[in-house]
Amino acid sequence: MSQHPRDSNRPEAAPFTERTPRVVAARHLTRRQGRDKAGRFLVEGAQAVREALAWQGGEVHELFVTATAAERNTELLQSASERGIRISEVTDKAAESLSETVTPQGIVAVCDAVPQSLEAALQGTPRLVAVLHGVSDPGNAGTVTRVADAAGADAVIFAGDTVDPHNGKCVRASTGSLFHLPIARSRDADEVFAACRQAGLRLVAADGYAKQDLVEASANGDLRQPTAWVFGSEAHGLPDAVVAKLDTSLKVPLYGAAESLNLATAAAVCLYASARDQRN
Repeated sequence: MSQHPRDSNRPEAAPFTERTPRVVAARHLTRRQGRDKAGRFLVEGAQAVREALAWQGGEVHELFVTATAAERNTELLQSASERGIRISEVTDKAAESLSETVTPQGIVAVCDAVPQSLEAALQGTPRLVAVLHGVSDPGNAGTVTRVADAAGADAVIFAGDTVDPHNGKCVRASTGSLFHLPIARSRDADEVFAACRQAGLRLVAADGYAKQDLVEASANGDLRQPTAWVFGSEAHGLPDAVVAKLDTSLKVPLYGAAESLNLATAAAVCLYASARDQRN
């Protein structure tokens, strides 16, 4: 493999530019409509691309890489080449057009979409699931996905009007975790709740206004049960109408003067509390 890998069908050609048709087609994947239509999304950065290459749930269709990034990631590109993945060298400007970051890393993969059906994501006997309901911030959604992965959760479900798990910022914030555990997406929150119950999960709202807190629930043994934690939006939490549909609600106790915790931090506390009690 050459030091600066190019498309195998055009070995002597100049790098792709931002106007090259395949780059233009890939750029459509920076928008949700384009991703949904193609069933594919972009993964940027060496570590995320490495996780995508190790993923068993779908394919990596193409890598776009600048000459500088190729020099820094020869082993990664060799691995992709050995698997028959198309590697296309691009200009810095073309790489920028595919990036949603201030400082592009110069390596972008085109991958199959990750979400599975609810039934597939919840198959078997799941013990711990994170449900994101109405979460609009992609950084928070990606971080919760990463936390769920770290806590050993069995799945993450994006429910209702929640950010796309393939959003560039969401993908980066997950740091590859979206390739590690099942991801499902449904705009019908009631369908999500029904599927969780059918899988034997107790639906628990993370609600700052709940009467009972995590410490009390843990003491009562409640957190040992198979649980689907439901997390709401950053600004408003879960609507009362949604909380009423769930089995119970719990709050994270605040011992200091802080008014509240942000979504990702609260999710980490809740998921780890359940993970700890389930393992004990």
